[in-house]
Amino acid sequence: MGSTVLSLRVDGELLDRVRQHAARRGMSVQDYVVRTLVREDFDERFSAAVDETEKFYGVT
Repeated sequence: MGSTVLSLRVDGELLDRVRQHAARRGMSVQDYVVRTLVREDFDERFSAAVDETEKFYGVT
């Protein structure tokens, strides 16, 4: 799997908050943002899978 560049424009206040969160975890801003995006994507896919399983088995 290759990688691609994603460029974002954020205001200074948001960037400062992201930097603080990343620093608390000993991560770079880039690593923190990527990890957050991956986690969010996993949460959405997991939730969708649970919903589909419940539909299949008739759980309400």
